Amino acid sequence: MSKAIENLQAAMQRAMANRPKVGGFPHLAEALRSAGVTRNLWSLPSCQSVYVTTLGSVVMQGEALVSGMAEVPRFDRAALITALRTDQAGNSTFPEFLMATWKAGVVSYDVDFEARTVTYYGVEDESYTESYPAV
Repeated sequence: MSKAIENLQAAMQRAMANRPKVGGFPHLAEALRSAGVTRNLWSLPSCQSVYVTTLGSVVMQGEALVSGMAEVPRFDRAALITALRTDQAGNSTFPEFLMATWKAGVVSYDVDFEARTVTYYGVEDESYTESYPAV
């Protein structure tokens, strides 16, 4: 196993052990940032996640949200914000959050751990950026 993978796995384990149920994302983000992760690029609906780290980039393949052909939902900023607030309040699991963002028309998102922002993208270059607090 590479140093980049070992480091990422250790950071994720630390984050999950200390992450509160409500408002937990900033804690996860800080654990990853502290471990040298600079960006996290998600591709929906495939649930492919690329972590860019100081030790090298790592890809993690999750379970796809759809299979076969599917129409891409239209980008719905209000539905995306509802999904974000639901998750931030601790009222959804991560898979539920991913499905809600997909249904809101998000095809990818980019977490910038240095700027502490997450930008969500629709298929026609729509976007929504949200900052998160330092921990």
